[in-house]
Amino acid sequence: MTMRTERVAVIGAGLSGLYAAFLLQRRGIHDYLVFEARKTLGGRILSLPATAHGNADRVDLGPTWFWPDMQPQLGNLIHDLGITSFEQHQAGDMMIERSHGEPPVRLRGYATAPVSMRLAGGMATLTDTLAAALNAKSILAGEAVRSLRCTGSKVEVRSENLAGTVTTTWVDHVLLALPPRLIEANLSFEPALPRALAQQWRSTNTWMAPHAKYVATYPFAFWRQSGLSGEARSACGPLGEIHDACMERGGAALFGFFGLPASVRRNATEDVLRRHCRAQLARLFGPDAATPKAEFIKDWASDPHTATTLDIEGAAQHALPAANAPLGSWNGRLTGIASEWSQQFPGYIAGAIDAAYRGVEALTLHDRSTSSHGRKWPI
Repeated sequence: MTMRTERVAVIGAGLSGLYAAFLLQRRGIHDYLVFEARKTLGGRILSLPATAHGNADRVDLGPTWFWPDMQPQLGNLIHDLGITSFEQHQAGDMMIERSHGEPPVRLRGYATAPVSMRLAGGMATLTDTLAAALNAKSILAGEAVRSLRCTGSKVEVRSENLAGTVTTTWVDHVLLALPPRLIEANLSFEPALPRALAQQWRSTNTWMAPHAKYVATYPFAFWRQSGLSGEARSACGPLGEIHDACMERGGAALFGFFGLPASVRRNATEDVLRRHCRAQLARLFGPDAATPKAEFIKDWASDPHTATTLDIEGAAQHALPAANAPLGSWNGRLTGIASEWSQQFPGYIAGAIDAAYRGVEALTLHDRSTSSHGRKWPI
């Protein structure tokens, strides 16, 4: 077993964890480590290449949109990082499927307000840009935290990498950049979390965890040529909600959220799900939709780094803010910074930015004035 000593441990390298590390560095704090159980960074943000031919277009299998008019903190960050954004395509009619045996109905479309925005290169452009600004040696991909032990003045973080090597890291503070429910299910705490706190974390829905997305790419956006927006709603499925997913560099695509619950999806193979999705898109948008260039499915409910049994069995409801119950012996040592801890935008990517910012601000203010070692943190 190896040992390390750092000032801060960030558990999770999704958006909130990467942004927290970015903020720590901007404040001159470089003795931190970010632990990520996955081999890759980004967490619930997942953008994959639309083709295998080097095109920079990527399709989003996690979050797709943000709303800068409602979420100025996120909008300002994207602007300051120099990331290009563009509007979600909404022009044209939409399609509705009301029941089996009844043909789809074409209706006049409508534009949402405020406008939904997307990122050139996919939403992962944001996490990629943040990760590129960090010290690569401080990011531990493929290293899962197994347990936390509070000794009073320090927290012992025990982690295990993909090779099975166990490492102990001693830190002053832990930033929890994972959903509360996932933390409660997968991390061991000594002393145990207060019972009320553990129950509240267990009861906090993890956004995206029960969901699955399907994306189909095409040579061109044939639906737009027919005056359709690419938007559809269906009571027949398997997709309940469908949108235009064309990319900034011109790649054409449609995407949909599965309307089938996770318990039903896991009883079907991906090939079966793809076949039903193609048939549905053909019903809605014509025969060209039946032959996509490429197809993608991401079922977040089958991702052990996102979902627990409670997410698979529960309803796909949007997250409510995680409760700030007393931390007991862990007071001053743990701070939740995942999106679910945001009071303004729980579950949204803007919530990850909000919660990480507030967590780092509280941490640095507290430790500048009350460090048990008489050490002042940089501003």
